Amino acid sequence: MQIGFIGLGRMGANMTLRLLRAKHSVAAFDQAAAAVEASRAQGAVPALTLEALVLALEPPRALWAMIPAGKPVDDLIDRLIPLLAPGDLLVDGGNSNYKDSRRRAERLAAARLQFVDAGVSGGIWGLENGFCMMLGGAAESIERLRPALDSLAPKDGWLHVGPAGAGHYAKMVHNGIEYGLMQSYAEGFEILNAGDYRYDLAKIAHLWNQGSVVRSWLLELAERAFEKDPGLEHIRGWVEDSGEGRWTLLEAIDRSVPAEVLALALLARFRSRQDDSFRDKVVAALRNEFGGHAVKAKR
Repeated sequence: MQIGFIGLGRMGANMTLRLLRAKHSVAAFDQAAAAVEASRAQGAVPALTLEALVLALEPPRALWAMIPAGKPVDDLIDRLIPLLAPGDLLVDGGNSNYKDSRRRAERLAAARLQFVDAGVSGGIWGLENGFCMMLGGAAESIERLRPALDSLAPKDGWLHVGPAGAGHYAKMVHNGIEYGLMQSYAEGFEILNAGDYRYDLAKIAHLWNQGSVVRSWLLELAERAFEKDPGLEHIRGWVEDSGEGRWTLLEAIDRSVPAEVLALALLARFRSRQDDSFRDKVVAALRNEFGGHAVKAKR
């Protein structure tokens, strides 16, 4: 299918490349000309402006945005509405708040435009492994995207989960779970590191992935991180949060759901910015491995 991509960062560039490898026609736009040029070299139609991107697509158009949540998405919609025609479709694949997605769907519907909110997981490994996608919006809009979705995702790797907002709601909770999983692994490895035995933590992580009940992709990434830096001596245990964990916890509070693990995992991230512990180094290393998130080098 033909699709326009807006935002060629860590995720957007890899999604664009995965679509191109599957022989889709992709027009690519980013504020950084170098990113557009890199996509052009891979076979995308380059667009240095949003106007050029829209003109490069045949109506009814499908555009997919991978940009930061919040004001940047509203600003993008402000700029796109005058350029688009009734029946065109916009996908927000960033980590937007689901309440914003509901509001944006209504706004675009008033302009006779379609909207899909896509929670996308897979990090920097999505190019190789495929992206897991949770999609909210009208069934007809999701069906239009099926050829691209089938190429972006692994087998059974995408799902229409409900109306507008449902995709980002599912991704919000997904990321909240992610906080708890990483914190649990981090605390376990810290206990191992503090004990009397000089464990090779990379080998422990590898071992636990061989039939253990705690096996997971995160453990594979922990193994990689420990192989690179066994004591994690070259990074600080400073762990940022991008918002979804906070939103999930607030949702739990609003609905009287006792999310103790998520609450403590979020608070542990706040604490990580006050000192430097081994558990925080583990979480920082895991975020870098699966998502390419920046780490702070230890001085």
